[in-house]
Amino acid sequence: MAITQRGEIDAVIGGETLTLCLTLGALAELETRLQAGDLVGLAERFSGGRVSAADLTAILGAGLRGGGNELSDDDLARLSIEGGLKGAAEIAARLLKATFGEGS
Repeated sequence: MAITQRGEIDAVIGGETLTLCLTLGALAELETRLQAGDLVGLAERFSGGRVSAADLTAILGAGLRGGGNELSDDDLARLSIEGGLKGAAEIAARLLKATFGEGS
C-alpha cells in the first residue's frame, strides 16, 4: 500500500496493484534517460503536458523500480495497464504530482 507522504502511489499494472515512487535514484535515472540535466529540467519537461510513449515508459518504469518492483522498461511494455494509454498517462500524472507537487 502506497504511503502518500513519501510520494508513493498505487496503480494496477499487469493485473496487480503495484506501488510506484520517484525516489532520488529513480529521478536520477530519469534525468539521464531523458537527458533533462537536472530536476528543474525534468519538472519543466513534464509540466508542458506533452509526453511521448517513451516518456511514459521511462516515468512508469523508474517509478516502479523506485517503488521496489523489479521490472525493466521492456517488462513494463509487455504488461497491460488499467485504462490503457489514458490510464498510463493518468498514472504518470499522479506520480509526478506526488513527487513535484500540485503544479506538475
